[in-house]
Amino acid sequence: MGTPEEQSGAVLGAALTRPVCVLGLGLIGGSLLRAAVDAGRDAWGASASETTAEKARADGYDVSADVGAAVRRAAETDALVVVAVPLTSMDDVLAVVGKEAPDCRLTDVTSVKEPVRDAVERWAPGTRFVGGHPMTGTEFSGWDAGSLQLFHDKVWVVATDDDTDLEVWADVVALALACGATVVPAASDEHDVAVARISHLPHLLAAVLAAVGADGGELALALAAGSFADGTRVAATRPELTAAMCEGNRAALLAAFDDALGRLGAARGSLASTGGLLATLTAGHDGRSALDAARLDRREVRVDLSGTPVERLEAMRELGRSGARIIGWTAEALEAAAPEED
Repeated sequence: MGTPEEQSGAVLGAALTRPVCVLGLGLIGGSLLRAAVDAGRDAWGASASETTAEKARADGYDVSADVGAAVRRAAETDALVVVAVPLTSMDDVLAVVGKEAPDCRLTDVTSVKEPVRDAVERWAPGTRFVGGHPMTGTEFSGWDAGSLQLFHDKVWVVATDDDTDLEVWADVVALALACGATVVPAASDEHDVAVARISHLPHLLAAVLAAVGADGGELALALAAGSFADGTRVAATRPELTAAMCEGNRAALLAAFDDALGRLGAARGSLASTGGLLATLTAGHDGRSALDAARLDRREVRVDLSGTPVERLEAMRELGRSGARIIGWTAEALEAAAPEED
């Protein structure tokens, strides 16, 4: 068995080189496959679209239109399977995973975590699942929109729940770091509440703002400048993708929506009765200042796998709650993970 240090070193050593199988090759999945290959991983992918598979192969990547075959290959090589499809397609892909690789190492890149975890329990309950969510993207989609740089210096949330498999957790963290991201560990339910406010609500507000602006007619659109363009950028995302994301996090998003509506109602009331908007604008200014301060003062840490699973998982969740980001492994952890020389 070896000492605890030797065991942790073996886990990390394997995580740093583990093969990767990406299912779904849109913006996120396609970028992930590119980044994994660039990081030196043995990586392949699959897309249900033969057109997408052909494009990826033409660009030099190992890609098939046979999802089942890609998953079987993952089972044979003990690869980390990454599900990179919209929430609306999750059940179909997980059914294939559950059939072809029922005990594989599994993660995802979906913007909600609890619904995906529930889907895994239904369709692939024997897999070793640890959820993930790269906090990055653009308003574009498809293989052609992918970029090798998409994850660089971006946050990648790695689910850190009480029942998390620490070996697979290390696999997902190692992959995120290899792709150039920093990692924020978070409990699945806490993640969903947080992204409702800083990701899903902004998509809905952008859609409303874009529609209001367009209803102003040609003059309004001719005058639209930076504030309108910045505020509506994500409204250019394919509506069905945004709908799947927001509806998948309905409960948390409704709470955030109610908060926003209350603030908008108060602002309207103030504007109508006294003409004053200072309270609303000050709160918004303070919120933006808090974001800027957090970006400047962010805490960067290096971690290891020492301690019992319970201790390690709770420590990681506390790191996430404090706004810290994992940027790598400690020197001691890497030394323990290094292969012995002959």
